Amino acid sequence: MDTSIDSARFNMVQQQIRPWNVADDRVLSIMADIPREQFVPAAYRNLAYADIEIPIGEGQTMLAPKVVAHMLQALDIRTDDKILEIGTGTGYVTACLSHLGGHVVGMEIHASLAEQARTALQALQPQRLEVRVGDGLEGPVNGHPFDVIAVTGSLPDTAALGTLERQLAPGGRLFTVVGEEPVMEALLVTRVTDRDFRRQSLFETSVPALEKAPEPERFVF
Repeated sequence: MDTSIDSARFNMVQQQIRPWNVADDRVLSIMADIPREQFVPAAYRNLAYADIEIPIGEGQTMLAPKVVAHMLQALDIRTDDKILEIGTGTGYVTACLSHLGGHVVGMEIHASLAEQARTALQALQPQRLEVRVGDGLEGPVNGHPFDVIAVTGSLPDTAALGTLERQLAPGGRLFTVVGEEPVMEALLVTRVTDRDFRRQSLFETSVPALEKAPEPERFVF
């Protein structure tokens, strides 16, 4: 047992996540249990529990722990939820989702990262989980509708949400970050009826754009 890692994980929960208005006991518990260091490149493992975005290769980064925690809390995941994750990376958020919900489909555009995620996740022996290589923004993902959609990168504006919203089941929840530097907005979208969606602003943040996210429309004078 590595007591320094255990201490760092404990401090992450107590000093980063709890003070950021995350009080969901299930979320706190899984983030205290899942070994985040297993999903971090070896060169950065001493920073696995730091309040930063960690590079994971292919120009991608892991979300800071407190953003992950807020996302999981906002999605209010139930044990039988069918979940779509856009931007799996090395699989840390995927692991969290699988411990909270039902079947998880993780979409990762880079084959090398998808393979890293499968390897890291296999060590945790998750149930009902698959990682696919592909662009989750291209169109409906096989298996929709989903009860939960978690997007781990930002989108330039709300115009890009339509394809994802249409893949939500009635009552389904979608988390994403929308906007451009320097300030972006975390949104929770709930499908109220077949045609009606409720969008709730959660907090301001800034995270890297999702690869191949559509370019925002620009005004031409």
